[in-house]
Amino acid sequence: MSSQGEESAEQTSSTVEAPTPAEADPTSGGLITVTIGATVPTGFEHTAAEEVKEKIGVDARISKDRGRIYFPITTDKLSQVHLLCSVDNLFVVVEEYDHYQFKESKEETLNELQELASKLPWTNALEVWRLNRTLKKRKGHRKGGNATRAKSNAEFSDVAAAAEAEGAERAQPELPQETSPADSGTQAEITADSEMCQQDSQETAAEAKVIKFRVTCNRAGDRHSFSSNEAARDFGGAVQEFFQWKADMTKFDIEVLLNIHNEEVVIGIALTEESLHRRNISHFGPTTLRSTLCYGMLRLCKPQASDVILDPMCGTGAIPLEGAIEFSESFYIAGDNNDMAVNRTVNNICHIQKRRADKGSPSGLPIDTVQWDLSNLPVRTSSVDIIITDMPFGKRMGSRKKNWDLYPSCLREMARVCRPGSGKAVLLTQDKKCFAKAVSRMGGLWRKLHTVWVNVGGLHAGVYLLKRTAAVFGQTPEDVYESRGKGDAQTNERDDKGLD
Repeated sequence: MSSQGEESAEQTSSTVEAPTPAEADPTSGGLITVTIGATVPTGFEHTAAEEVKEKIGVDARISKDRGRIYFPITTDKLSQVHLLCSVDNLFVVVEEYDHYQFKESKEETLNELQELASKLPWTNALEVWRLNRTLKKRKGHRKGGNATRAKSNAEFSDVAAAAEAEGAERAQPELPQETSPADSGTQAEITADSEMCQQDSQETAAEAKVIKFRVTCNRAGDRHSFSSNEAARDFGGAVQEFFQWKADMTKFDIEVLLNIHNEEVVIGIALTEESLHRRNISHFGPTTLRSTLCYGMLRLCKPQASDVILDPMCGTGAIPLEGAIEFSESFYIAGDNNDMAVNRTVNNICHIQKRRADKGSPSGLPIDTVQWDLSNLPVRTSSVDIIITDMPFGKRMGSRKKNWDLYPSCLREMARVCRPGSGKAVLLTQDKKCFAKAVSRMGGLWRKLHTVWVNVGGLHAGVYLLKRTAAVFGQTPEDVYESRGKGDAQTNERDDKGLD
């Protein structure tokens, strides 16, 4: 079970001084090689590793802890890392231990974590954190942040050569420091209190020098004598004492990550303020898929140029939108029977088109939206190359009882419109028993090739890759059997009437 320390009473955070402009140029100095960690949709770790190899040119290592990958980069490729489509969150690794030997007692273990904070090689990770800030236009703090502090953060640009010593014999890594404001008027703008007068500007400047941070612990494993909150509290306290930083649980600028999975321990610094999966959707529905999961599903079916790709239950349009942006040589049709879902899809498409136009990019997308009945699609037989959709789980949408009728009906209609012999379907569902039964009733129209098990909102679901067989729709043994059954039923009905 993985948990995150969020209570301010049990977590300790810290603060870093702001950078100076003299050292703000990321190109100055030599390149640094660091290890980047990324959280990815569970089950699509190999897909993410393939993308890293394609776009960054390095081999990624899949963690023992599901949903994470690690790969080395030099700092000149940091901007490319943020363009990866299959990763949710990014962090730079400070240190990692494959087989960390925890003490048996809680007190000894927590004391050891406290001692660990002062022994870690923080310098390179803090430098990468600084460079990362120069690459992005900050839109403000994470949830809970304020605009005034965001403004002061935008002025931060570098790391000082050395930090204040914690003790006479303790060496400190490089710490970020902030440029002093040009005049007292600038200082007054940075402060939250507009009535601060000029004599208080020095206090304001000193307060603005501090960039706050917190420690977040994610722990998995049942052989630990401590909780996630206890680990975050004690480790964070030691980091605070080592750097002389200040704690803040919500308006933090640096988030130190303590990831513990059984004997594997990884300490890192977060590089993303919010998950990258929120990149496309502005109008959310009750079951909107993460864009990173959509990307994994699309890579699974390997879209080719000129492919016609259909999402018959599009919801907010997350899957076809991701496809139209990242696999733009195919054409996407998004449809749903719910008018609100169709409206959300249209709004999301317009949002992306406006964003692209504002950036000076071509605003057109190879996508269209239709409202239709799933069991009677207005699509020509054998005209679709790929069908990809998120089917109702029967939890927040629909019901398990209705799925027993819905799944066979939609699978048959999908088989009708999909090209025999070459067509594919990638279908996400948590109702595994109902789906398996529905596929078995298709009379050989679909053949299951592969299944990826994923976590969707805490639910264990499957992404099924199906191949459309060469069987002609309407001529399979089951079709003949069903038609014969209907004929027998009509004959029996006539006989009954005759006897009456």
